[in-house]
Amino acid sequence: MATPTKNTLKFYPLHHFVLTPLALLMAGYTVLRYTKVAGDDTQEARLWFSVAALALIGLGVLVMLRQHYALQLQDRICRLEVRQRYFEVSGQRFAALEKHLSLAQILSLRLAGDAELPALAQAAAQEKLSPKDIQARITDFQFDFMRV
Repeated sequence: MATPTKNTLKFYPLHHFVLTPLALLMAGYTVLRYTKVAGDDTQEARLWFSVAALALIGLGVLVMLRQHYALQLQDRICRLEVRQRYFEVSGQRFAALEKHLSLAQILSLRLAGDAELPALAQAAAQEKLSPKDIQARITDFQFDFMRV
């Protein structure tokens, strides 16, 4: 396998190079225009206030999209954690069971202690247990206080 020669960055072009710069420009321009007519009780002042408010809300939505990326990464890490724990306690790969489980089921399995994880994972896959049913069967909870 070839060694990378540089750090490769991951960009989502529509978000990073189109929407966010346009939203920043739009928010800045509309706020600037509104400040010039602020305090006037005119149709123009109300229009620029409305456009500025919408631009700021749009910018806020784009910023919150970053949180969505972080949550997706966290879900991937949690899935890997269950795979690793299952392998460590059972000596078998989790892949055979994982294809029958949803992400919500796997996240519920994370809360199970090591001793009950293999049997509970097999039961969840075979009986198609809901996440609430999985949690109801857990006797040794391993709470996760760091999950966002």
